[in-house]
Amino acid sequence: MAEGEGLLSVDYEVFGKVQGVFFRKHTQTQGKKLGVVGWVQNTDYGTVQGQIQGPSVQVRQLQEWLWKTGSPKSRIDKAEFRNEKKIVHLEHSDFCIVK
Repeated sequence: MAEGEGLLSVDYEVFGKVQGVFFRKHTQTQGKKLGVVGWVQNTDYGTVQGQIQGPSVQVRQLQEWLWKTGSPKSRIDKAEFRNEKKIVHLEHSDFCIVK
């Protein structure tokens, strides 16, 4: 993955039926497919949250996937994206599921 120009970092939280439907695993798979890095985890209040880092085009593609698609059995009510910023280098080396 090319580092340098055009890298973004963004935090996200997805609301709806997103726990118990393999949402984290599908998010990790989609992130790796797109070539971005970051993490995903369940929260104690029924949402899924995480961070995405990578080239801006791929970050936008995963944002759209989180908002519109998700895992096959999920129901997404809304997705919030916060703390978007340009970065010089990636802070993660992979896309991980945090327990």
